[in-house]
Amino acid sequence: MPDTGELPRLVIVPRRRFSGVDLREALHYRDLLRAFAARDITLRYRQTVLGVAWVILQPLLGAVIFAFVFGRVAGLSSDGLPYVVFGLAGLLAWNIFSSILTRASISLTSVGPMVSKVYFPRIALPLSVLGSVLVDFAVGFALQIAVLVYYHVSPGWRVVLLPAWLLLVVSLSSGIGLVASALAVRYRDVLQVVPIAIQFLMFLSPVGYQVAAVPAGVRWAVGINPLTGILQGFRWSLLGRGGLDTAQVAWSVVGSLAALALGVSIFSSLERDFADVI
Repeated sequence: MPDTGELPRLVIVPRRRFSGVDLREALHYRDLLRAFAARDITLRYRQTVLGVAWVILQPLLGAVIFAFVFGRVAGLSSDGLPYVVFGLAGLLAWNIFSSILTRASISLTSVGPMVSKVYFPRIALPLSVLGSVLVDFAVGFALQIAVLVYYHVSPGWRVVLLPAWLLLVVSLSSGIGLVASALAVRYRDVLQVVPIAIQFLMFLSPVGYQVAAVPAGVRWAVGINPLTGILQGFRWSLLGRGGLDTAQVAWSVVGSLAALALGVSIFSSLERDFADVI
């Protein structure tokens, strides 16, 4: 092209609905994604007395509460393991799900002026929470290993499949988080519904109990939850006990991938209106 002396220009046009996510564009803004993730980590622990120690204290205290409520009060079985070990393994997976969903749902509305005035791939905001959540998971996993060593529990070869369960829970929570974040731009009621839904779902998921402890008449309600197979898989890999319900695992795989695909589709279809309604 001949040199006309004009500065290069970038023309931004709105996408067609249901056009999908431009992965090349998202990768082009990877530095921004890292900046959002670093900001999330910094803001969470700024002006706290204990700082990152909360990453260890939260799951540990939760496991102790489970041990008291489900182990001592309710007298439920923990598959022959100390209930702290059993509960911590469930919380490790649950905290990934709840953290991604909670933080992703507010990722757009918390930076409304930026969304309305600056162009960047909007999907970078809900996806940026993955960085801080995975950092928390790494610390929690180290705590889990320390507890396993203390109680002389060996997971065996099954631990090599832990990344598969991690990928499933990230896919499921990210898909739901994308839907929640997109809808929250127009309907702020979503921000009120998400915490309530998370609390309800926690009791509907075998975080602190085994599926076998659920009465047979209502066990179907736990069975249709895609998190059930993922939580069972986490314990199977980390604790080296019990077996896997292949049908439940298959349903968890289908549910997680379907949630991610639906989340990306809904987010991309609503993205063009974010700047106008936020």
